[in-house]
Amino acid sequence: MIYFVGAGPGAADLITVRGARLLEQADVVVYAGSLVNPQLLDLCKQGCAIYDSSRMTLEQIVDVLCDAEQRGLECVRLHTGDPALYGAHGEQMDELDKRGVSYQIVPGVSSMFGAAAALGVEYTVPEVCQSVIITRMEGRTPMPEGEKLHDLAAHGCTLVLFLSAGLLREVQEELLRAGRDAQEPAALVVRASWPDEAVYRCTVGTLAACAQEHGVAKTALVVVGKCLEARDARSLLYSAGFSHGYRAAKET
Repeated sequence: MIYFVGAGPGAADLITVRGARLLEQADVVVYAGSLVNPQLLDLCKQGCAIYDSSRMTLEQIVDVLCDAEQRGLECVRLHTGDPALYGAHGEQMDELDKRGVSYQIVPGVSSMFGAAAALGVEYTVPEVCQSVIITRMEGRTPMPEGEKLHDLAAHGCTLVLFLSAGLLREVQEELLRAGRDAQEPAALVVRASWPDEAVYRCTVGTLAACAQEHGVAKTALVVVGKCLEARDARSLLYSAGFSHGYRAAKET
């Protein structure tokens, strides 16, 4: 069997228990060497064949996966974060489907949640922001119609931007074009959950300057929204005056 496994945001102990167990059992591991913490490879057993996919093409990756399957070997394709977000595992699954090769997906902790933990925030704050848009700044990969950053930013939701750290001047311009306030809080989270994690708080209007000041050009998430400063909001869930299936409301 081939397993697509989410490695988590960076820290070696943030992989899931299932993912760690599969790594320990694997005969073949293909990992995203440019992003996955190499400490995770310490879980692999002696004799496990390990491939760094950062130096491989799609065809080479799929050939390794298929060869392992044909030989009856346990194979892990180790992706950073959760493979469902900008993991490029969809194209690998398409190729495996064409070849009639079975696989399973093991979800992981996304770096967007590692960033929230580093910031100490809740992305969905009652009566402040109840929606999160996960997107990226358009670069060499074009954005579909209607998904340009200024289109999405206009909704006013919390924004989590992947793959955009090297385009923060453009990000800032798109956010302002969308009508976001220049004083709206923003943050850059570099290598969330890694030992050298760094958090830089700024505003929409100072994103580019903040990145330049701190030398941020890659491996960072951009978070934009009022959630970054919302501290006084309360949910109904734990309100004494709110009843639900587990607790009756108390009169005040």
